[in-house]
Amino acid sequence: MKVLMFGWEFPPHISGGLGTACYGLTRGMSSIPDLDVLFVVPKAFGDEDKSKVEDIIGANNISICNRKLRVSHMSKHLDYIEVDSKLVPYVDPEDFWKLRSLNVGETFRFLQTDSNGKFHFTGKYGTSLLEEIRNYAIIANLIAQEKDFDIIHAHDWLTYPAGIAAKEATGKPLVVHVHATDFDRSGGSVNPVVYDIERRGMEAADKVITVSNLTRNIVIEKYGIPAEKVVTVYNAVDPIKSEFNNYSNKGITDKIITFLGRITMQKGPEYFIEAAYKVLQRMDNVRFVMAGSGDMMEKMIRRAASLKIMDRFHFTGFLRGQDVYSMLRMSSLYVMPSVSEPFGISPLEAMQSNVPVLISNQSGVSEILTYAIKTDFWDIDAMADAMYAVLNYPSLTEIFAKYGKEEVDSLKWENSAQKIKKIYDSII
Repeated sequence: MKVLMFGWEFPPHISGGLGTACYGLTRGMSSIPDLDVLFVVPKAFGDEDKSKVEDIIGANNISICNRKLRVSHMSKHLDYIEVDSKLVPYVDPEDFWKLRSLNVGETFRFLQTDSNGKFHFTGKYGTSLLEEIRNYAIIANLIAQEKDFDIIHAHDWLTYPAGIAAKEATGKPLVVHVHATDFDRSGGSVNPVVYDIERRGMEAADKVITVSNLTRNIVIEKYGIPAEKVVTVYNAVDPIKSEFNNYSNKGITDKIITFLGRITMQKGPEYFIEAAYKVLQRMDNVRFVMAGSGDMMEKMIRRAASLKIMDRFHFTGFLRGQDVYSMLRMSSLYVMPSVSEPFGISPLEAMQSNVPVLISNQSGVSEILTYAIKTDFWDIDAMADAMYAVLNYPSLTEIFAKYGKEEVDSLKWENSAQKIKKIYDSII
């Protein structure tokens, strides 16, 4: 069986959990005999690890010169992002690009390529994101016509139009993988354009995979997708690389509590700071680290300053690779107070490092973990009490560290891949 898989990022060029999950899943699939993955990304840099996939194709390397889009297999509307020919260049990207719905069979009026007929892709999440999603879908249609495969697998909303376009070109079954929804990212104030892309991707799919039952319920209730069409397959975690096993001496005797993730509303950084303030009212030999970056970082720095705890607080910026595990090994406790977390791989990485974890009940990973402390994200008193207990009762730390590592070591990508293979079998 061959899988045409669409992602947005692939290691070493990642900016979050999506790329990590895609990589882990492809590695798990590589253990299944006669299952090959052709992985497509908007921009291939040439240094991606191809050892676990049949090939990695960059949409940036595909020319559209003298090519035709094939849209004969589906009769309903095909949605994509299109530039209006009446607009002129050099205006704000938000005004220049807009969502359009055209009958299948209508043609693109304007496509901007380089002299070789190739689209420019950044592969990132900037102001040209909608344009790149549109262009990615066009290239997906062409790739699907050329490649031999049995099933299409699209990861997250960024690639759903590409998955639909590939299905449009071939009639092959489509699986969409929901790693997060805009309800998670926005706290309920969804972007109508993003929501529409998500919903249409789920509607076009033959099966929808969610990373937790929390996300599955959102897909069913908020997007109106039939329950029998939606299947939960939990994420896993890769074993720690040998080069990441080097312990870094923290250089201080104070205990450290760490928040590691994007500093955005979804991750609940403000609750971490408020709980930290309460802990510091009871003990002073503790420091708090907020490792990551995001649109709320400046606000969090100002809040910590207003609480007069900046001498106990450290903002490191975004960490990756060795730095992540060095930070975790210096920590006495890892905290993920997410407001809405579809899954959450970082607590698993902390548990691998023998670090106890405190996670919110509003995270998908809480569904599968026994040896993790759980509180509601908004209950800063309970969160502060849990932090204090872990720091002051060594036996509690030992229990969660020991059994937590045993628990997370049993969560393997190979198991997740086997479940997805059964989903493939059921629709082919």
